[in-house]
Amino acid sequence: MGDSAGNERHRARMQRKKAVVDAKIATATVERGVLVVNTGNGKGKSSSAFGMVARALGHGMRVGIVQFIKGSFSTGEEAFFRRFPEVAYHVMGEGFTWETQDHERDTRAALAAWDLSKQLLTDACFQLVVLDELNIVLKYCYIPLGEVLEALRARPASQHVVVTGRAAPPELIEIADTVTEMNVIKHAFAAGIRAQKGIEL
Repeated sequence: MGDSAGNERHRARMQRKKAVVDAKIATATVERGVLVVNTGNGKGKSSSAFGMVARALGHGMRVGIVQFIKGSFSTGEEAFFRRFPEVAYHVMGEGFTWETQDHERDTRAALAAWDLSKQLLTDACFQLVVLDELNIVLKYCYIPLGEVLEALRARPASQHVVVTGRAAPPELIEIADTVTEMNVIKHAFAAGIRAQKGIEL
């Protein structure tokens, strides 16, 4: 008897929840490309973006990827996604800024990556564009923020863009459709565990 009553209460709660969710879905009638920003100090910003790449490929979409900072070592996602002819994968960075320690060189690499990104952002054939670690490049002022915002606003109407990296500028957050901040609760690196293939690499 108790189980039956509990089940009825649960069903009633779920019915109310379904009504709320269905009402929200009914009002979501706009169909266009979205700008997604993954930021924060926690792990998972790029991983989330690459999850979206896998999802897009599942729908037969064409994807462009530009990695602004990473580049001095190969990653599992690069090795995997290069297998797909639908993916244009560009590793343009020369490594983390604390490794290169050369502002001029980092700026040149960032500008070259941005030139390529601008081409992708004007090409409607690319239905998803990932600009990995662009936020770091903006933080260090390697490329002009205003130019980036203008290009993102002017992209093809159906094109989705994902921007990753810590310290997303407020102006980028303002124009984004979806913003997620990854926060650190605990990380294996703090316990002395090296970056692992399939997890960080």
